[in-house]
Amino acid sequence: MPGPSERHYVDRIGWLRAAVLGANDGIVSTASLVVGVTAAGAGRSDILIAGIAGLVAGAMSMAAGEYVSVSSQADTEKADLGREQSELDSDPAFEQDELAAIYVRRGLDAPLAEQVAVQLMAHDALAAHARDELGMSEIHAARPLQAALASAGTFTVGAVMPLSLAALVPLVSLIAIVSCGSLLFLGFLGGLAAKTGGARVGVGALRVTFWGALAMALTATVGAIFGAAV
Repeated sequence: MPGPSERHYVDRIGWLRAAVLGANDGIVSTASLVVGVTAAGAGRSDILIAGIAGLVAGAMSMAAGEYVSVSSQADTEKADLGREQSELDSDPAFEQDELAAIYVRRGLDAPLAEQVAVQLMAHDALAAHARDELGMSEIHAARPLQAALASAGTFTVGAVMPLSLAALVPLVSLIAIVSCGSLLFLGFLGGLAAKTGGARVGVGALRVTFWGALAMALTATVGAIFGAAV
């Protein structure tokens, strides 16, 4: 009797990549914007207006970018599957031999590879070629709408964190508190993403924290320079 189905980290790749990218970008870009505008000498209302505008623009940009890029991937996959189906219709014997050759290269002896190819072709020829010849699978299939919603939603959640701090903390300490708070958020996000994906938590946290700190430092420097110039 077969045991319960196993859950693998790779099953989470589709949504995890878009979610981590969206939340990380939401924190980094919004915190950097808030820090940069504050360093330029803006008042709280201007800081919040800039931050909210950055949130809306960033969320829409993430959604549009993910949808367009993943749709392009989906179009390519669809074209490859159509071409493969045409080849199966025109010369199934060659396609069966091609599938058997793939299994031989993977370590099966020729008679067993031929037997496996025959059975898989009889069950679902296109699925067998999509998986073993083209490297496509249901786990990695392109889902444009899912990627767009995940990116926009997590960007918004990430952006709300530094915006909330900017609205609540004293203006005189806003840069320090938003920067430190955002770095803590980033560290937590990186560690959580690493744990969810089965990677080392410390490495994931350190990686996103470093790049977030660099982005905020550069933006604050630019804001201070232009603020002084004005």
